[in-house]
Amino acid sequence: MTVVPITSPDLDAAEVSWFASLCSDDYEFLGVPEGRLRSSFAHCSGIVKEAEAQGFRNILCPSSYQVGQDTLSFVAGCAPITDKINMLAAVRCGEMQPIMLARTIATLDHMLEGRLTVNIISSDFPGEKAESAFRYQRSREVVEILKKAWTQGEINHQGEVYNFEGLTTDPAVPYQTGGPLLYFGGYSPDALELCGQHCDVYLMWPETKDMLAQRMTAVNAVAERYNRTLDYGLRVHVIVRDTEAEAREWAQHIVSKLDDEQGKAIRERALDSGSLGVSHQAKNRELADMDGFIEPNLWTGVGRARSGCGAALVGSTDQVLSKLEEYQKMGIRAFILSGYPHIDECKHFGSRVLPQMKTCSLPEAYGRVPAQTPMTPLGAGDRK
Repeated sequence: MTVVPITSPDLDAAEVSWFASLCSDDYEFLGVPEGRLRSSFAHCSGIVKEAEAQGFRNILCPSSYQVGQDTLSFVAGCAPITDKINMLAAVRCGEMQPIMLARTIATLDHMLEGRLTVNIISSDFPGEKAESAFRYQRSREVVEILKKAWTQGEINHQGEVYNFEGLTTDPAVPYQTGGPLLYFGGYSPDALELCGQHCDVYLMWPETKDMLAQRMTAVNAVAERYNRTLDYGLRVHVIVRDTEAEAREWAQHIVSKLDDEQGKAIRERALDSGSLGVSHQAKNRELADMDGFIEPNLWTGVGRARSGCGAALVGSTDQVLSKLEEYQKMGIRAFILSGYPHIDECKHFGSRVLPQMKTCSLPEAYGRVPAQTPMTPLGAGDRK
């Protein structure tokens, strides 16, 4: 197995994050919606507050135009009710005009006093079926314009999607120097090129360790061409109990009422249902053993009723902790976890595993200290 060395600081610490189920995907029984778990601000902000209380360092706030809540509005609403946890806001590039998006992100970063991180998403718009290369080009231009808008008083950009010439504007200076960290996931060559050139944390969905190492090696090669280094993250579900038998019992519990047709409908409604990454998650289920495990303690059954991240770490406290330590030795230092129901599983992981892990906030590790004076634009010579 190839292991990719990472050169970012504090390698013995990991950013351990949780997940806010904004997209109507919180269940006790997968595929069976429940009113008490529906996507509402009250319920999902409760997940955020519980994750902060348990000691998680960040929380992913996903995005969908089909179901759930608006991500950026939700993050804004969480600013005054939290004071420690970072917010990882998923942004679908192109849904908002890039320069206005730059101001929105900068404003949110000030509201959160530097606790904002951004998950860059490339996806089709409603009614759109665009080629992958075009979608990633659009995302690349959005990221490039964001960085210009955060640092420059005049924006000039000539691209395939956006064109601005001599557009004068005060910089939309974020709270964090250089702006929020950019997290990104994608497996195609165009995706790897965008991540290696512009983003900070490469996110992967669960696969065997050999496959994860191959993905890390591929994107690392791109980053090296731009004289950059990346951090690596894993988005995975988790079921942890005092014993492996108890964890496996809960895994069977959450799929015990799953209708395969309903599960298929849930997978196919997702915006990423036809992506290369999703196809790899489906392949995992085909390769798994009779109990749904593709390697020790990595269970693919959750993917029967969920697009995207389709596997869970299932086991005792020691087993799940050991698995995470194995990933860290590979160079993975950001974990975005979730479980069903989200608040209950947050407590299980938070009480059993999290106290035994050394954790960090990646923006702090990167030294993204506050800009000179909050809300005071910097001159073009003050930022690099």
